[in-house]
Amino acid sequence: MALSGDGEDIDIRIAADGTWFHEGAPIKRKPLVKLFASVLRRDEEGDYWLQTPAERKRIVVEDAPFVAEEIARDLRGTDQRLSFRTNLDEWVEAGPAHPIRVAVNRRTGEPRPYLLVRDRLEALILRSVFYELAELAVESAQDKAGIGVWSNGVFFALDGED
Repeated sequence: MALSGDGEDIDIRIAADGTWFHEGAPIKRKPLVKLFASVLRRDEEGDYWLQTPAERKRIVVEDAPFVAEEIARDLRGTDQRLSFRTNLDEWVEAGPAHPIRVAVNRRTGEPRPYLLVRDRLEALILRSVFYELAELAVESAQDKAGIGVWSNGVFFALDGED
């Protein structure tokens, strides 16, 4: 069964800094943004959709739909748990279901760290939060893993990928 409006675009854009826009104007009401975010989906091709049981509309996401603005640490060493607060006030604990990855811009060499929030939807980890994360970095016991952090028994390399 096709959804009403299936495949159509809607003039909603999420900027690289996590700001949501509708028809070029920022959406200033956080409860409305949270409502939209609750129906946000990403398909296997990488397209972003606002999807309800009745309809599905494609939107533009410049980088990641969320931004990790704060980090909290519990415990130490391999038992450490790292939690991140997104720009929509959702706390996500890094671990097997919510991995951290670091992409590297090939042109600039700049690291771009991300946290999987849910279902192919990531949060860009702010630079200041990434610096805090880097302060927690340790060398891996495995030669090839490099430096990184532990959270929920998983080691996440911070060296980056191309």
